[in-house]
Amino acid sequence: MGAIYPRLWRYAVALTGRRDWGDDLAQTTCLRALDKADQFEVGTHLDRWMFRMCQRVWLNELRSRKVRTGQGLMPVEEIDLADNAPGTEVNILAREVLSHVNALPEAQRQSVLLVYVEGFSYKEAAEIMEIPVGTVMSRLAGARKKLNALMADPAGGRG
Repeated sequence: MGAIYPRLWRYAVALTGRRDWGDDLAQTTCLRALDKADQFEVGTHLDRWMFRMCQRVWLNELRSRKVRTGQGLMPVEEIDLADNAPGTEVNILAREVLSHVNALPEAQRQSVLLVYVEGFSYKEAAEIMEIPVGTVMSRLAGARKKLNALMADPAGGRG
């Protein structure tokens, strides 16, 4: 589980939009996985199982808090992200892209994170989110279109 945890944590922070909530979500997911270890099928992908479990735990948390899409998220500028000392321009662009990704609807944001950040295939992302592959492809196409528009117009069409 050690090699998966950093990826799981990153996904949890991206899902929740907050580092402290991401910490809690990743830890809760690990505890749930240990609790349900007998349900894991040996020979299958542990990372996919954990990511799917993480998503379910988060959705249950959202339901229990009665939080709706787009609420309860923290602006990307307030998230304490690890600094691996890239150049200033790279930091600015990365922060801008991450800010735009975080502004996407939750379904598109999850798809972008699983496929483009975590490197899962469309099929694997579909299995994690328990949706058809075509839906993943559609969400990614919509996200790309939205991100391209935002990157081309930094004001986001606001003036």
